[in-house]
Amino acid sequence: MFDLRQLRYFVEVAETLSFTQAAQRLHISQPPLSQQILALEGDLGVRLLDRNRRRVALTEPGRIFLAEAKAILARAESARTIVAEAAAGFTGQLKLAYAASVSFHPALPETLLRFSHAATGVSLHLGEMPTKAQYDAILSGQIDLGLLRAQPEGIANARQLKVEVIDHEPLVVALPARHRLAGRDRVRMEDLAKERFVAPPRSQAATLIDRLTLLAEKAHFRPNVRQEAQQIPSLLPLVAAGLGLALVPASLRAVHLQGVTFVSLDDPEAYLLLAVASRVDNTSPVLESFLRTVREARTSLGLAC
Repeated sequence: MFDLRQLRYFVEVAETLSFTQAAQRLHISQPPLSQQILALEGDLGVRLLDRNRRRVALTEPGRIFLAEAKAILARAESARTIVAEAAAGFTGQLKLAYAASVSFHPALPETLLRFSHAATGVSLHLGEMPTKAQYDAILSGQIDLGLLRAQPEGIANARQLKVEVIDHEPLVVALPARHRLAGRDRVRMEDLAKERFVAPPRSQAATLIDRLTLLAEKAHFRPNVRQEAQQIPSLLPLVAAGLGLALVPASLRAVHLQGVTFVSLDDPEAYLLLAVASRVDNTSPVLESFLRTVREARTSLGLAC
């Protein structure tokens, strides 16, 4: 059966109609080129070229075979490219989830923008999912990767997970613009002991609720949560309405809502973790390519992890 090398040799001779020129272009001597063309004709059982000392010409079968040979070589090159891109993680699909509180963090759009430019052949499937649910979905294979807010403490089979911290995002206090603390640069948690809070239900944002509880306990009080909202960004209209204060990731400063102001919280533990997680045994090139992009975005944004 003929091989790709013989096809390349034949195409070169057919296009130049010269064994001498073809041999020069292929960087080989003329005798092996002639031998390969003869072997190709012998395999096909037809004469592809009429040649004598003065000229080389395509036969009718040779003219037809030239078009087929070019198509085969083009298909082979396409297959080579596809395989190389797949091995590099530039084609395929990736199932990704992120916690709702990550929506405004610059790492998410920066990573997605970089990856979409570098890996145009990858189909991304995105969806919001709480942190605990993400870990379960990663372990079950429902998703490939998660952008989440906590380490897998208390998660069964946590050893099967690979977690890489991207950022320790500061928490800030969202409060009504006319609040007595609104003009300060920073507040302490003790300053909020008698305040009412709005917060998401624990089922939707367990990490944030746990952090609020921890910080309040350090300041010797229990937070008085007056009203709940399903999503963290949805807390801001409640704050503007004067229903309470909210502890939110600093990236929500990007939401400019009239009647709401943000003040930094003076406590080294006032932060939310941002991490990327996947299965240890998931060796997908697409996943590895995305993780590289996450690291590049982290460096570009100057995030402290």
